[in-house]
Amino acid sequence: MTTITISGLPGTGKTTVAKLLEKRLGLRYVYSGEIFRQLAQKHKMSLEEFGKYCESHRQIDEELDRHQLDILREGNVIVEGRLSGWLAFQNHIAAVKVLLCADITIRAGRIVKREQGEVEKRKKEILKREKSEATRYKKYYGIDVRDTSLYDVIIDAGDKTPEEIMEIIVRYLGE
Repeated sequence: MTTITISGLPGTGKTTVAKLLEKRLGLRYVYSGEIFRQLAQKHKMSLEEFGKYCESHRQIDEELDRHQLDILREGNVIVEGRLSGWLAFQNHIAAVKVLLCADITIRAGRIVKREQGEVEKRKKEILKREKSEATRYKKYYGIDVRDTSLYDVIIDAGDKTPEEIMEIIVRYLGE
């Protein structure tokens, strides 16, 4: 049984890599960020506003976590999410935990390419969102998002193609 978590900050290429792995390995792929985006829309808020809202409404994070944990426990899945590696780690779920990293300028450029906008403006939005998330994760879970010690594979995605990143993960899996 293969369970993989793909974590990383916005713009590191998590979705692209997870989709490539899904095709290559034939595993089901679940994107927790999509659930968060749907909830933000449901509440008629931007991602930034909704993130701020979540800082004082813990039940939303708890609902997302329960959903992710159920999926992780089923196994044979790729779960992409900022906390998916942490959830597997804290709940003793056997999973290969992957963290993708990249410089803020690279990440902002990727987001602009995908969603339009200006790099400098996106950088500010990203940093604000990351600060909000780090606050929530510390407050709700005692997680320091800067602690990368739980990850099995840490990849600098800034200078690699999604295919190269996928190959690193596949080699780690011994596939």
